[in-house]
Amino acid sequence: MGFGYGMGFGIFELLFPIVFLLVIGGFLVVAVSGFRTWNRNNQSPRLTVPAVVVTKRTDISHHHHANAGDATGAHGFHTSSTTWYYVTFQVESGDRMEFSVDGTDFGMLAEGDHGKLSFQGTRYLSFERI
Repeated sequence: MGFGYGMGFGIFELLFPIVFLLVIGGFLVVAVSGFRTWNRNNQSPRLTVPAVVVTKRTDISHHHHANAGDATGAHGFHTSSTTWYYVTFQVESGDRMEFSVDGTDFGMLAEGDHGKLSFQGTRYLSFERI
């Protein structure tokens, strides 16, 4: 008696649970990693140190989405994008730290700005020019 189609045990029945578990496992790893970073940041002291804005950069991710169809029945695609903003600061010791910032802070900071950088772990809090 072999494994055939009559037994109801095809390749799909074998691979689906494995792929499902891998996807769920991936989500769990990302969630646990994010929680650890969040918790580590919360446990870190809030520091304010003299710093200089060294450089700024953006990371843009483009997403292509299929349209379900409009009133005319036309199908197509639309594109959206997400932008992440990063600023690198240099502190008095010469060490450099890069933080993710929101678009407003990114726009207000210029390379060469001197001021006081406030942060908590890997979390950017603020920058006050002096």
